Amino acid sequence: MLHELMQWRPEAPTNGPNVFTCNSLTAVDGDTIKCDGVNMRDMGDGKPFVSGYDTPEIFRPKCQQELELGRAAKARMQELLQTPGVQVRDSGKVDRYKRLLVWVTLPDGRSVGAVLIDEGLARMWTPKYEANWCP
Repeated sequence: MLHELMQWRPEAPTNGPNVFTCNSLTAVDGDTIKCDGVNMRDMGDGKPFVSGYDTPEIFRPKCQQELELGRAAKARMQELLQTPGVQVRDSGKVDRYKRLLVWVTLPDGRSVGAVLIDEGLARMWTPKYEANWCP
């Protein structure tokens, strides 16, 4: 799947089955990352199209509170991505925005999504979830 999305870079290295090695790993927002320029959607402890997590929007927020929480979620995601030993694992699935669906895990086994939920920067997502970060 990565090969199809990264045809411009077919030599993209992996570290074992389904684990990406990213020379550049950055947060786009609280639940989307870029691995060597490719957008990927983290699912936390979820499963593709069944469950995951959601963070507030920073690109088209519905209110100031959502923007502020979204910026905090992005900053925390970036901080967690810098943890030595963080892993990005491929699910083999792609969402409607053509982002690879991945699991980002910390060396202690926790998912980044679980950390963000525990810290109040994210909420559990299911297909019927409706985001409302505004008072």
